[in-house]
Amino acid sequence: MSTGAEFTPLRILHSEAATGWGGQEQYIHRMMLAMRDRGHHLEAVCQPHARLAERLRQEGFTVHTLLMDGFVNYTRGVPRIRRILREGRFDVLNTHSRRDTMLAGVAGRLAGTPLIVRTRHLANKPGSLLSYTIVPHRVTTASDFVRQGLIERGVPEGHVATVYPAVELPPLTGSSTLRKELKLAPNDIVVGCVAVMRALKGHRELIDAMAPLIAQRPNLHLVLVGGGSPLFEEIQAYVAARGMSKRVHLLGMRNDVPNLLEGFDIFALATRKEASGTVFVEAGAAGLPVVGTRVDGVPEMMKEGVSGILVPLDDIPALTEAIGRLVEDPELRRRMGQAGLEFCRHSGHFSLQAMVQRIESAYLRWLGELKK
Repeated sequence: MSTGAEFTPLRILHSEAATGWGGQEQYIHRMMLAMRDRGHHLEAVCQPHARLAERLRQEGFTVHTLLMDGFVNYTRGVPRIRRILREGRFDVLNTHSRRDTMLAGVAGRLAGTPLIVRTRHLANKPGSLLSYTIVPHRVTTASDFVRQGLIERGVPEGHVATVYPAVELPPLTGSSTLRKELKLAPNDIVVGCVAVMRALKGHRELIDAMAPLIAQRPNLHLVLVGGGSPLFEEIQAYVAARGMSKRVHLLGMRNDVPNLLEGFDIFALATRKEASGTVFVEAGAAGLPVVGTRVDGVPEMMKEGVSGILVPLDDIPALTEAIGRLVEDPELRRRMGQAGLEFCRHSGHFSLQAMVQRIESAYLRWLGELKK
């Protein structure tokens, strides 16, 4: 197989046991669309009620469905996926979570599928290497941080490749409805955060860091975008208890995030765990300086000190200082925002093309190694 004039399309089957719609499912969706555009043939195996299955079918993909929970479904599923792999003559099986790796991956071994790849999307280190070394032949990760964690746990260095998630970047419009919606003045400064309401996203820590700045500056506002019960209601109560309701705006889940980003002056997220953190890329691509915590794969999503500022986890004073620097210095905001625009939007680092090139290169290299 070759990526040049003799290019031969691969036949690739993706498997996913999860049924929701989050970053992992979006990663698979974008990967499959981009690889199909490149000329490869792609199908998927999902659970019947998975939102990914519905989205892929809408895009015209063949999606095989089967239940993946429990021993009975496992014993039924292995031979069925083995048959799918054999009849489809797939070159590559790419699994995405432990459950489907142990199901589809075992089926792939029995079917003699040439290459079985496990993609690791999570930042925490795995407890067992079974679904990274014994079942699959190779592994891809969403960041170098995750890759290094697997290597430290015992996965051979040459068996792991980083494939950064592609980030969809709509064109900048130069305008936003946010300030009109919140009735803000032209000189008001908006620090914004976009993240689902979960404890690991650090919303309380961000509010605590903003509190002294808001007390000092009557034109400073914090906007939190994202839903998720029960934490959304808890954060609402926390803001009210601190007397900050007029300056901290909770917008809930929104479908117009690019529009809202263009209404921010600064992006901040005090996340506690993040395999990659593509929202930092989305913010940088909107021309925003970013502030975050120096954890996991977050440093790979920006140019620290150039397009954004990172602070240690749980260091609230440092978070206050970092945001305060940007609040007080419009020129620093402009300079860092421009650097983020260049890195996140114009460098191609997080483009669909880069994602396809990385995964295709890994597939072809590993297929060549396994043929020897």
